[in-house]
Amino acid sequence: VAMMLQAFLDIPLPKSGEMDGEPERPLRVIARQPVFLVAVLSGMIGYGTMSLLMTATPLAMVGYQHIFDDAAMVIQWHVVAMFLPSFFTGGLIARLGVLRVIMAGVVLNLGAVGLAATGVAVWNFWLALMLVGVGWNFMFIGGSSLLTTTYHPSERAKVQATNDFLVFGTVATASLSSGHLLYTFGWQSVLMTALPALVLALTAVAWLGLRSRRVLAEA
Repeated sequence: VAMMLQAFLDIPLPKSGEMDGEPERPLRVIARQPVFLVAVLSGMIGYGTMSLLMTATPLAMVGYQHIFDDAAMVIQWHVVAMFLPSFFTGGLIARLGVLRVIMAGVVLNLGAVGLAATGVAVWNFWLALMLVGVGWNFMFIGGSSLLTTTYHPSERAKVQATNDFLVFGTVATASLSSGHLLYTFGWQSVLMTALPALVLALTAVAWLGLRSRRVLAEA
């Protein structure tokens, strides 16, 4: 079904004015922008955290003697939490600003880790994965939106490709590491692995927000 829908997708080629408006910069110059770094980091950590926790959760639940139906229910609601907010995430970004939305996503993920660490009842897993789903949505969509402000039209393809490589490389690493961490060190180790990355994201977004305010104050 996805392939059939994509067959009707028509992405217009860049107009000549768009391509000639600005000189194309080397990728290393674009990547040194603070906004670029925070945008990519948001996508990497948001998606990586989601993949790490989502992959391990059903395995952990079965390991804690929960029935398969409960594990399936938790993942089902997690998927709903991932995509349902998309109907209003764009509006929140327009109203509150992209950095606030990304920050909210980080806080939701931190809350999920804290909640999951307090117990292994079904409701712990269910609510934690719900928070992770919404947190992923805010961080990934927010980071993707922020990334579009870092390049000229002529640079779009290579910047998006670089972002996708870094984000989905992180996702693959997190997914492959999740089962090993769970099997070798236990559920708490999976949670603690996500924690430093989320703190890094929180620090990066806060730093960019303060930096932006300082630049505006000096203008």
